[in-house]
Order: sequence, then structure tokens, then C-alpha cells
Amino acid sequence: MLEKIADVPAEIDAVKAVGKLSKADYETVLEPLFDAARRDDRRIRLLYQVGPEFQGFTAGAAWEDAKVGWGFIRLIEGCAVVTDIRWIAESTRLASFLLPCPVRIFSNDDRDAAVEWLTSLPEGPGVSHHIIPESGVLVVEVEEPLRAPDFEALAHTADSWLEQHRDLPGLVVHVREFPGWENITGLIRHIRFVRDHHRSVKRVALVADSKLAGLAPHLVNHFVQAEVTSFGYDALDAAIAWAAGPT
Repeated sequence: MLEKIADVPAEIDAVKAVGKLSKADYETVLEPLFDAARRDDRRIRLLYQVGPEFQGFTAGAAWEDAKVGWGFIRLIEGCAVVTDIRWIAESTRLASFLLPCPVRIFSNDDRDAAVEWLTSLPEGPGVSHHIIPESGVLVVEVEEPLRAPDFEALAHTADSWLEQHRDLPGLVVHVREFPGWENITGLIRHIRFVRDHHRSVKRVALVADSKLAGLAPHLVNHFVQAEVTSFGYDALDAAIAWAAGPT
């Protein structure tokens, strides 16, 4: 069955899977929760705990789990899955890349951390950026997995510059270790950003640890009209000067 968890902040909806889940558990607990959120025009921060008492799904519950997930996923602002069951954690981790909302996995001992993470949503950007007005160099600092809002903000900055200028002289990406994308939505938005702007960028500098220097040739494939090179992570100033072009 699914039990509602009461000892969480008011902005969090929390349920716990106990014993064997049936189709009726989803119909009586989760579906009304999502229906109410839709009526109230609000998004849900969901904590879903699968403890040691969990015994699996009935066939009907497995189908209902998938149906509820895909039917209401747009209503979820963030989902914390709390479990020590390895196959649950691994399958959630694989599926999370395909979901449009952030998903994090926590152990049962870290349930308080899961609550804290949900309470802190929406998350801050994984990318910070600024454009240097004197040179038109767009400097991008990458610290966390890339999200769709990061590229929306980047596109806004680049497009604002391009409204007044013929091109974007330089793009500098400063990243110690490439963290990947939060989910497929972030990846798609990244591809769209490159598609829409690659012809406008003249120089691209990757400023990273040496093990990422090999990414520079791959950037050339995307920014087909750009001159591309790489710098060490601590050589940000030199990279910006190069990206600005001849003085």
C-alpha cells in the first residue's frame, strides 16, 4: 500500500511504499494528489520513500505506476526517491535523464537531506555567464549538470547582443570537469542553443583541466565557422584575451 507521510513541510507531498503495491493504491493516493494539484494550478515537490517493508508491485500497479508517472510528470517540480533498494535506485537513476523535472536519489538514512533538497527548490543555475561589453566575449562558468533554463538564459544574453552586433566575437567555456546534463530536456535545449547560434560565434575557447582538452576538436564539429582552441583551467584571462580576437 501507499501511505502518506505527515512529518514533512507543508510544501512537500510525501508517500511511502509498504508491502505490495496494487493499482488501487495509485488510484486512491497518488491520482487524487495530482488531480488536486492540477485544479489548484500548482506543482508538486514529491518525496517517494521505498523502505525495507516494500514487497513489489502487482501487475496492475506496475502499469498504473507508469501511467501516473507519464500522465502527471509536468506537474512535478522535483522528486526525491528515498530507498536502499538497489534496483529501485538504479532504475530511477536511468529514468531520471528522460524526465523534464529534477530527480534525486537518497538513502533511507538521508531522508532529512531529501526533505531539505525539495524545500530548496527551484535549484539555482548550474551555469553562470556574463558578456564582456568591450569585446563581446561570452564567458560561461559550468559547475553543475546543465539544465534547460541555463541555455534559455544563455540564449537570451547572446540574442540581446546579436540584436545590436553582426556576430559574437568569442565564447569561453570555463569548466573543471564536465558534469553532463541534468536530463534529456537540458540536452535538447543545449543542442538547440548550438543550432541557433553556431554561425554567429567566431572563436570558442575551452578552459578546462587537461583531461578535457580533447573536447576542443569536438566543439569544432558544432561551431563549424568558429576557430576553436583550449586552455588550462587557470588560464581564463588568457582565453578571454584570445577569444576577443586581434586588438
